[in-house]
Amino acid sequence: MRQRHEDGQITTELLDGGIFSICIDRAEKRNGFTPKMLLELAEAYSALDESAEARVGLLQAAGGHFTGGLDLPKMAAFQQTGEPLFPDHLVDPLGLNGRARVKPVVVATAGICFTIGIELILAADIAVAADNSRFAQLEVKRGIMAYGGATIRMAQRAGWGNAMKLILTGDDFDAATAKDYGFVQEIVPAGQEVEAALAICRRIAAQAPLAVQASIASARLALLEGPRAAIADFPVVTARLAATEDAAEGVASFKEKRPPAYRGK
Repeated sequence: MRQRHEDGQITTELLDGGIFSICIDRAEKRNGFTPKMLLELAEAYSALDESAEARVGLLQAAGGHFTGGLDLPKMAAFQQTGEPLFPDHLVDPLGLNGRARVKPVVVATAGICFTIGIELILAADIAVAADNSRFAQLEVKRGIMAYGGATIRMAQRAGWGNAMKLILTGDDFDAATAKDYGFVQEIVPAGQEVEAALAICRRIAAQAPLAVQASIASARLALLEGPRAAIADFPVVTARLAATEDAAEGVASFKEKRPPAYRGK
């Protein structure tokens, strides 16, 4: 039996169909994040992007709760340094610093999902929530500020007033509110969230990988630099994708009335 570390761990597994599972695994502490876990999470996201077989990531958690947030006693000294949460040479799971993620990530959340848990959802592409999920951006109750993207992305998704109500009070909210505000895309009965997220992952993995990655990059460019920047990029990206083997396969499969077999080339 694998020995568990008192500071938790992030485990990974390449599932059938090119799905790269990333699991937050410190259930005995409600998956509270330690510096060790943050580093391993960045390493896992980097491994997703670097794997030739992986097409989509699935972020989940062990033990019935997604995360209680940062383990503040273990994180206090680190926070005082003012350093980014993740090393620059690794993919930043929050999409703020370091390497930008290339491949899609789907999140399955259940139970408690506080602080960095919400920020991981907002930084991912699609999220499925169990109906027992409870969310809170409660940093102000601990004398600190949300610094993993919530102050930016909550306002983008939910509007200024809704975001400020959650961020400035630290009030908790349910899965229905999270869906209304665009934080999660589906709600399912508790216990079904991972399978529901896997179903989405399988549908993504069946598509042309380079086209999926280009679509994410285009949407991100528009969000960060504005629609005009993304529009200016359309001709170059379209020409690049049209020259790929997958584009030829897309045309061939359409003509032959068969499912495509994309290779990411």
